[in-house]
Amino acid sequence: MSRPSCSASLRSWLRRLTLVSVLLALHGWTLAQGVTLQQLTAERAEDGLALSFSTRFDLPRQVEDALLKGVAVYFVAEIQVLRNRWYWRDARVAQATRTWRLTWQPLTRQYRVSTGGLHQSYDTLGEAVASLRGVSGWRVAESKDIEDDGRYYLEFSYKLDTTQLPRPMQIGLGASQGWTLAVDRSVTLNLEAPASTPPPNKPQP
Repeated sequence: MSRPSCSASLRSWLRRLTLVSVLLALHGWTLAQGVTLQQLTAERAEDGLALSFSTRFDLPRQVEDALLKGVAVYFVAEIQVLRNRWYWRDARVAQATRTWRLTWQPLTRQYRVSTGGLHQSYDTLGEAVASLRGVSGWRVAESKDIEDDGRYYLEFSYKLDTTQLPRPMQIGLGASQGWTLAVDRSVTLNLEAPASTPPPNKPQP
């Protein structure tokens, strides 16, 4: 039996090394953004396309300090629903945005989360942050926007939106200052069944 040549072995080793490097780079990018996407599902509803998602992250100390100084903090989820087209660039058929405004109320010593004209107060920061980490049954497209024979996918993003901070604070903000919280994902839609990202593996007891 002939042995593989040295050059073939070297090429195989380099391919494995490249794959490991790419995986490590992607893993580092996810950690750098500070947000884990735990669930992202989209399914056809009677009135269109309903999306649910949940995230996990910790609010950096810098953000907590800004809240206590009276600065409002904004989180934004953005959705684009696109239709594949072989003859031209993909068509955007729907888009939706949801914004959460997180503030500290010194008179009542409570945190307030505002979204879509609704307001809810919380006694602790943990409870307030938990309320803005996700949403269920969010209609992001109407029935008329989605054809049964089309091939669709959605682009999802969720982030701490520093562009809505007071302008003097925006100068120089980034990961090194603890203000970068974001996650992005693209999901192919199967309109016959829910499209979702698989949940993280749970440790075995």
